This record gives sequence, C-alpha cells and structure tokens, in this order.
Amino acid sequence: MMKKSGILRRHHGSDTLEEGSFLDLGSMSFEDEAGALAGNKGNVRLAEILRFEDVHQVSKLAYQGDIVILDYTSISNDQIAMKRLSVDLKNVAKDTGGDVAGIAKNLIAITPAGIRIDRQKIRPSF
Repeated sequence: MMKKSGILRRHHGSDTLEEGSFLDLGSMSFEDEAGALAGNKGNVRLAEILRFEDVHQVSKLAYQGDIVILDYTSISNDQIAMKRLSVDLKNVAKDTGGDVAGIAKNLIAITPAGIRIDRQKIRPSF
C-alpha cells in the first residue's frame, strides 16, 4: 500500500492507496481551479494581412487582449508596407504593454500585457 498525501486524501477519503490501483486524475477538481479558468478572457487569433490597410483590424484584436498570430505573406515583397507594418505593430505592443516578434518566415505574433514572447527556440537534445 502507498501512503497518500494531503490532496489525494481530501478527494478519496482514505490514508492509503492499494498497490496496483489507479487514481483517475481527470475526475479530480480543486476549489481554486474554476476561479483561475474564469479569469481567462483572451483568445489566440489567426489573421492574414492581404494589404496594409488590414493592420487596423488586427490592431483592434490586440487592444482587446487577444494573442494574434499574423500571416503577412501577401505584402512580404513590398518593403514600404513591411516597414509601416513593423512600426505600427511595435506601437500597438507599446500601447498595450504587450510584445511583438517574428516567429517564422512570414508570421508575426502580437501578445497583450503580461505575456512575453520568448525569442529562444526550444531545440531537442539528442
């Protein structure tokens, strides 16, 4: 028999767990769990920029507190539009207290306040 610690004892009422028996962690719930999930108001949004004027709609999503992944493939060859896009998105991140960074060849991520983008890639170790 295995000894249960505080959380397991609270949910299953016994001080011991029979050897070979399993505990269904999916059925367990905690008092503070619902409160933490209820505070979640943001979404992850995927957006595509077909022309520079579409940046305004994407900016609205960022101001609402959503994480936006932006595909700018359509304007990637226009250097002037890319410069304007970069400046505008940096200003949005500054205004919201968030972060903006390129995450792939033609993808940019914009995050709201309190969420930073880690610029280091996680690489597998062999």
